[in-house]
Amino acid sequence: MTLDRILLAEPRGFCAGVERAVQVIDLVLEAYEAPIFCRREIVHNRHVVEVFESKGVTFVEELTEVPDNATVVFSAHGVSPTVWAAAEARGLTVIDATCPLVTRVHLEVKAYVKKGLSILYIGHAKHDEAVGVMGEAPDRITLIETVADAESAVVADESKVVCLTQTTLSVDDTQEILNVLKSRFTQLVVPPKSDICYATSNRQLAVKKLCEEVDLVLIVGSSNSSNSKRLVEVARSCGTAAHLIANAGELNMEWLTDVRTVGLSSGASTPELLVDGVVEILQTKGTPSVGQVTVAIEDTVFRLPRELQQAGS
Repeated sequence: MTLDRILLAEPRGFCAGVERAVQVIDLVLEAYEAPIFCRREIVHNRHVVEVFESKGVTFVEELTEVPDNATVVFSAHGVSPTVWAAAEARGLTVIDATCPLVTRVHLEVKAYVKKGLSILYIGHAKHDEAVGVMGEAPDRITLIETVADAESAVVADESKVVCLTQTTLSVDDTQEILNVLKSRFTQLVVPPKSDICYATSNRQLAVKKLCEEVDLVLIVGSSNSSNSKRLVEVARSCGTAAHLIANAGELNMEWLTDVRTVGLSSGASTPELLVDGVVEILQTKGTPSVGQVTVAIEDTVFRLPRELQQAGS
């Protein structure tokens, strides 16, 4: 049996925060003298990181690996106040590529702590974004990863508690956890605008629409990309077989057995050229038509850091 159709999800791939982060490093390479360092992966995609490594960027896990007075970029996922303080103490030149939507959550933490609220933070332990956000007030934030965590969470004052979330979570899973928290804490404060970013929500919705028409879903993204992994989970929750692949080289042709239509999407940190590579391989399985399922048109653009605005104009 040959493949009849390939359906591409729209939107897919780079979100505005990733576009901004990638542009930040490109401009830093132009405007600042080498060496240039970046704390952690600028975005969670190995291809993107390897491209910048080839241009001379050195990626490090911690600031202790960065020489005094050097230039360092903070990744799109954000950092805790202790990291900022360490950079200042070392005399490092910092260019902050944190996604503005992640920065918004940091600011929400500060505001709610000032109001005396305890914070229940729905997120994934050890994810760079969660570590940075929780570092704003580690003694006031409780991490909630599962429904079980929500059922057992304890706060100092049940009348003064707020729920915030990581930006790259499953919309459905988060709502399930939030429902439990709302039932337990009747005065729970939930910000009027969801912390889950628009791009994450749109990509999950697009995958759901794909699942109405396809036999198999392939998500192109790195294994450490939270939003990419959530897309696989969304597809499987719809009853559709789904796999996460970093690139065309990871495509297992056995997955295509008895498959007539393949749905294809990609994480918010995945370059489109990696999706193109998968399409090329799929087209060797026959002469499939290539179509698109569109649920939203994204036109969001985030401003560059102040230090780079002139360079980017």
